[in-house]
Amino acid sequence: MEGYLPRIPIGKWIEAGLNWLTTEYSTVTRGIARLTQSGIDILDDTLLAIPEWGLLAIIAAICWRMSGWRLALGAVLGLGLIWNMGYWQPMVQTLTLVVIATLVAIVIALPIGILAALSSRLYRLTMPVLDFMQTMPAFVYLIPAIPFFGIGAVSAIFATVIFSMPPAIRLTILGIRQVPEELIEAADAYGATRMQKLFKVQLPLSLPSIMAGINQTIMLALSMVVIAAMIGADGLGSEVWRAIQRLRPGDGFEAGIAVVILAMLLDRITQSIRRPRADKD
Repeated sequence: MEGYLPRIPIGKWIEAGLNWLTTEYSTVTRGIARLTQSGIDILDDTLLAIPEWGLLAIIAAICWRMSGWRLALGAVLGLGLIWNMGYWQPMVQTLTLVVIATLVAIVIALPIGILAALSSRLYRLTMPVLDFMQTMPAFVYLIPAIPFFGIGAVSAIFATVIFSMPPAIRLTILGIRQVPEELIEAADAYGATRMQKLFKVQLPLSLPSIMAGINQTIMLALSMVVIAAMIGADGLGSEVWRAIQRLRPGDGFEAGIAVVILAMLLDRITQSIRRPRADKD
């Protein structure tokens, strides 16, 4: 037929690429899965071995040290409510997933952000990729996770890392590129090397922006907990998902409240790092 355009088989290309990767690098993915699962098990077992009141006291002490007595009191009340509702173990499992996913995302995101901030060519390449990653629906990230790592917490962490990484990269780039040019010129005038400028001028001045990126990464990681439950990840998300399947709205709202409490707690802790100590009391 005149004017007919053949359909571009993008889906088939992606499927073929995933099949090739899972076949050729199955040994690598299995090794990563075992290592990640070991880290999950160790952190889970460590946190769950601590009595509920003991872990609550530790978290409250961290909150008091980081932000003051108001956050410590809020942590005691919020975590006490989670304990009272019977969601302590799922809360710890969710905290483990968020901590590991956030650490992996930061380890990957910060070097990429620094390099993209210092290289205009890499910056132009990175920004469209970040736009693509941030607009892609979260469910799509589960598609490559399952063939690579199977059903379970490892796939959940993989999907969470990909989904939550862009803000850390973007705000690292923004923070470094917004350092006043006069300070860079002053460092050059004193004979500072490129590494000295980075570690003594650019990174310290961009720390608030970097911490904002880490904060957003944590929030996005927490937003994935319900979606991650669909591929077998334990935690508060699995409690919400189970309540949906069994048509128990009360249980679902209780688990959702626990997610909100955990999110608010982590948000306040990371925000407190960006504020002077005098503003925290």
